[in-house]
Amino acid sequence: MAAKNDTPLVVHLIYRFDFGGLETLVAECINRMPKDQYRHAIVCLTGYTDFASKISRPDVQLIALNKPPGLAPGIHWKLYRLLRQLRPAVLHSYNLAAIEYAFTAAAAGVPVRVHAEHGRDAADPQGLNRKHNMLRRWLVPFIDRYIPVSADLQRWLGQVVGVPTAKTLMIANGVDTERFRPRIEPRDGDEFVIGTVGRIQDVKNHKGLVEAFVLLREMLPQRALRLVIVGNGPLFEPLKQQVADANLQDAVWLAGSRTDIPELMRDFDVFALPSIAEGTPVTILEAMATGLPVVASKVGGIPEVVDEGATGLLVPPSDARSLAEALAVYARDPALAARHGAAGRQRVERSNSIAAMVSGYARLYDALRATKKSMNKA
Repeated sequence: MAAKNDTPLVVHLIYRFDFGGLETLVAECINRMPKDQYRHAIVCLTGYTDFASKISRPDVQLIALNKPPGLAPGIHWKLYRLLRQLRPAVLHSYNLAAIEYAFTAAAAGVPVRVHAEHGRDAADPQGLNRKHNMLRRWLVPFIDRYIPVSADLQRWLGQVVGVPTAKTLMIANGVDTERFRPRIEPRDGDEFVIGTVGRIQDVKNHKGLVEAFVLLREMLPQRALRLVIVGNGPLFEPLKQQVADANLQDAVWLAGSRTDIPELMRDFDVFALPSIAEGTPVTILEAMATGLPVVASKVGGIPEVVDEGATGLLVPPSDARSLAEALAVYARDPALAARHGAAGRQRVERSNSIAAMVSGYARLYDALRATKKSMNKA
């Protein structure tokens, strides 16, 4: 019989473990948290892809519940039985799709339940959906701590949703500044490369980025311009058709899902993210760590990490012309792009280290577990 492992288990509950910033953060936290401090399992409400290979620890279980579309109340019972079997010390759920299962975890006897908010949906960019916010408020008694990843999300949880301040703790996203580092040697050729990385879905507004690229080519007809879009998702095929309809196949590279993101980023001159809604995008932090200036929408937590006029430029959401004009600033002035990129690198090194993020989660788990133990003894 195998020896019992007394190291406490954290179950990470996520809708789907696929290419994306949230999933990257989960993988980094698991990989970097000391093995003798916490064990980990990832439970996916739907399923997972090859992106799961980013988990380097061999002791991590990946479990798919294969949830069908819609409410699927049977998944609550399936998760309840799984949690009774795994006996985790902590359930860590992520975003709206997983929040309702905090109740299930409480019923299953999971002592600590934390819920992270990493951003809002394109369909509700301001987070004003009354039904969703009622659900978030109703679950307050079953969630020990809500974890917003930006000050914007923390204000929203308190002022709009109505979560008590004592129940929230902001933990800023972090990035690996060793893997994501500036290019040292100059790149061959005189192309100006605009790059973006992220799941191809409506909230990221890749359609608007392609529209801005068309306008940028009209503004700078003599400049060699290239657009690189890294990622996959439900809108990949429509995006591919948009590029073809604009006759941009020779200037736009749709790279799909990739595992060599740091190397690809070092070939960019500027990073663009025209999202409709965001928390604190991991890809922006990665781009800044790579020494890239950032052009992004002024939404969510983005203004908290992109210092306007110092590390990048911010534009109104869904405004292709403003986006094109901001990109043109860097295309016309490579020296400015280099200065802003260097300032961004310094900012990430100072404020968004991955070590600080991982230790923040570990300290939270420790503190909540200690509180629950003392309450049970009382």
